[in-house]
Amino acid sequence: MTSSDSQTVAPETPAVESKVMTYLEAISEGLCDEMRRDPDVLLMGNDIGGDFGGAFKVTTGFSEEFGDRRVMNMPMTELGFIGAASGMALFGLRPVVEVQFADFISTGFDSIVQYAATTHYRWQAPVPWVIRAPSDGGIRSGPFHSQNNEAWFVHTPGLKVVAPSTPVDAKGLLLTAIRDDNPVIFFESKPLYRSLRDVVPAGDCAVPLGRARIARPGRDISVITYGATVHQAVAAAVELAAEGIDVEVIDLRSLKPLDTDAVLASVTKTGRALVTHAANRLGGVGAEIAAVIVEEAFEWLDAPVARLGGLDIPVPSSPPLEDAYRPDAGKIAASIRRLVAF
Repeated sequence: MTSSDSQTVAPETPAVESKVMTYLEAISEGLCDEMRRDPDVLLMGNDIGGDFGGAFKVTTGFSEEFGDRRVMNMPMTELGFIGAASGMALFGLRPVVEVQFADFISTGFDSIVQYAATTHYRWQAPVPWVIRAPSDGGIRSGPFHSQNNEAWFVHTPGLKVVAPSTPVDAKGLLLTAIRDDNPVIFFESKPLYRSLRDVVPAGDCAVPLGRARIARPGRDISVITYGATVHQAVAAAVELAAEGIDVEVIDLRSLKPLDTDAVLASVTKTGRALVTHAANRLGGVGAEIAAVIVEEAFEWLDAPVARLGGLDIPVPSSPPLEDAYRPDAGKIAASIRRLVAF
């Protein structure tokens, strides 16, 4: 499968204009900007058109501007319309598919992993689609609307996987994902949709895939994470600063390609590593990152590499049980204290 060489990415230079917007608004603006720029970009999904604008209202008003031929309401058959998106992509279009919840992506699994992911390997054809997958819990939606299933797709050769944690990256990474000639799964963290606001550049602010960022610099321990858990890690770091523990937080942004250079640079500086994510700990992305650290940076470690993830159960519907299920700032801080004291 082609990799980062297939991306069309603008330089990361400051834009002349910017405005404060939510994570959700940044995604909406990115979609709108790219549809205006490129007439081959179209949207597909359940109830995304008309006055409804999708389950989370990301595409409200899009039908009025772009029409029903580019904002396409689909029946509730993800296998069918994800397969149709692959066909459109093979003929030069750039579909952006919304699955209402990331949980429902399993219905289209065959189209994604068996066909779209393997097409370039088999006959060198690009498949430039994006699947937007609203993931994560925190909104008390129970086991069918709260899953974090990114590990399924990181394990699949031929796919790229993105998980932004900020409004700026939500827009910038989405622009890049749409322009990429590979199929990209774009995980959007539902808890951040309306709770997080930031200044976002206007216009083209594309962010390259496969480059992590330092969300908070530190010297005593590295916390490697992504999505909404980035903010829990930063909150833990602020709490621990009062105790004299200086925590560095690495926001991966892209899970595939994975910026192992940034991870290793941080760990070799701090000598300790905690990998955390909202997804189940067992078989999660954190296991791969921990393995890379042990293989590539063992001689710099002053403590074992630790992992913190969701419990190995379906996401509970009960608010207190869901809080117990998910990593939060308190659990992250407790894990950091143990590693620093090792």
